[in-house]
Amino acid sequence: MMGTIFLLLASVVILFLEATCQSLFANSAGQGGWQFLQESIGISAMHMQLLHNNKVVIFDRTDFGRSNISLPGGRCRYDPGDKAMEVDCTAHSVLYDIAANSFRPLMILTDTWCSSGSALPDGTLLQTGGFNDGDHVVRAFTPCLDDSCDWIEYPNYLAERRWYATNQILPDGRVIIVGGRRQFNYEFFPRNTNEPSTFPLYFLLETRDADEDNLYPFVHLLPDGNLFIFANTRSILLDYHQNRIVKEFPPITGSEPRNYPSSGSSVLLPIDESNSTPRVEVLICGGGQPGAFLQATRNRRFLHALYTCGRLAVTDENPSWVMESMPVARVMGDMLLLPNGDVIIINGAEMGTAGWEDGQSPVTRPVIYRPTNVNNQRFAIMYPATRPRMYHSSAILLTDGRVLVGGSNPHIYYNFTHVDFPTDLSLEAYSPPYLSDEYAPVRPNIMYGDQVVGYRLQFSVTFNVQQYLTASAVSVNIIAPSFTTHSFSMNQRMVLLRMNGISRVSFSMYSVQLVGPSTAEIAPPGYYLLFVVHAGIPSSGMWSSTETAKPHSSFLHFWFLSLPFTTTAPLPSHANRNAKVLASFLPLSLRCSLPP
Repeated sequence: MMGTIFLLLASVVILFLEATCQSLFANSAGQGGWQFLQESIGISAMHMQLLHNNKVVIFDRTDFGRSNISLPGGRCRYDPGDKAMEVDCTAHSVLYDIAANSFRPLMILTDTWCSSGSALPDGTLLQTGGFNDGDHVVRAFTPCLDDSCDWIEYPNYLAERRWYATNQILPDGRVIIVGGRRQFNYEFFPRNTNEPSTFPLYFLLETRDADEDNLYPFVHLLPDGNLFIFANTRSILLDYHQNRIVKEFPPITGSEPRNYPSSGSSVLLPIDESNSTPRVEVLICGGGQPGAFLQATRNRRFLHALYTCGRLAVTDENPSWVMESMPVARVMGDMLLLPNGDVIIINGAEMGTAGWEDGQSPVTRPVIYRPTNVNNQRFAIMYPATRPRMYHSSAILLTDGRVLVGGSNPHIYYNFTHVDFPTDLSLEAYSPPYLSDEYAPVRPNIMYGDQVVGYRLQFSVTFNVQQYLTASAVSVNIIAPSFTTHSFSMNQRMVLLRMNGISRVSFSMYSVQLVGPSTAEIAPPGYYLLFVVHAGIPSSGMWSSTETAKPHSSFLHFWFLSLPFTTTAPLPSHANRNAKVLASFLPLSLRCSLPP
């Protein structure tokens, strides 16, 4: 048995069913409910990542002017290369505390607009690229126990400009960074000094059209170690070790664009380890019609978004797309895996595309897709939100099974008046139907579990439940939290763990024996949320990490400390003496000379 057995103390359990949310459940007939969290966090939530200390890093961009939250202690950012203002005393990133429903400002130094990210094996958020002086920058945010942690930036590390790129964590703990605007290549973090700094991927050039519908490509790591990459209407299987395309899949039926700015969304459906050779499927939903971006931008004509979803079994020998229709058309929607194996599609619009003022007709009703149901019986419409979430909105799964929703700013600057869709600085949470009080008797609660899970090694989880049904009603899964921006949740994946049996420990308490993930290709190293599901109702998540998280953590920290960096946070005691530290009152050394 790997790791340390620990007790989930009641003091850290996140309470989410407040009276307002419960009343919504009572009136929504199984459609879930909404809970308003914050009227304003000072910034619009363009990018979000859940950390393993149950806090959420949220950030926007720096090049639009002042935000609505000040930096602490009178600090200011001095950046002569910024597109909006050289001196800015406001924050463009915050850290949200889920349990306390509070937030504090963080300080980013260079522009993070339309960037990408991944959680590293040690739980550090690695953020890459952006715009202008930030497009070659690597940034890191490492969770801490107090309020001392802040962003650390590594200027000019990226070999190419990464604006609208996609990240994916790899089995060895590295991160691959794919594409970006006018970037038909990929690179790695950290890079191997014995290899080229970038690798060509002409597929991205081939999929570029007049609307540039190949941005933020959908990237999923498959169990064979290759990468599924979808851009515009086409998809490939990439062997990044050999820099070769192993296979090209059929174009999605209808040949309608799905990537930014047409902005559909995609998930890798749950990988079931109970099967020795699991069937792996990709789901892509929504998007815009061909030419929709230029029609909206030049002619103010908003074409209807797509109704269709495509599902592809990528492990089949000769796969073909199976098409389905959503209850409502959607562009700029976010797709998230829920702990019961369902997929939620949330946020977005029914007309137009992503872009400044380029969307109309908000879609406020989430839709839940149930992958295991028969075709034509998979979609269910949920309770509507009261606020539109348009361009530059985002959503992530929280530890307790809620969905955190924020953002929406379809304007070049913050604009709160005399516009159809004002900039939104609020946060709210959607509670899926499984969180309704009526399911309390069958809802499992995790009592004990392993902090570290070994590959192919046995471990156990103890849970209690008021009304236990049968062993066949129990499943256990792990979910890698996503980095969400621009309608794609990077690095998101769910693995259904193999069960070896369930035993009764005491009255209403049970122990389930499990086997850790088979390989790092199925579950890359890092922190996961572990959920017990009983009768389709999930527990709250328990944080657990794969066994190789700590070795990779040491390696990456050693690598980090070998680089010059800029920071506003207190330095750790082991910081490298050669690290270049700039106090917040000094000018930022701008090391990026490429124009946008």
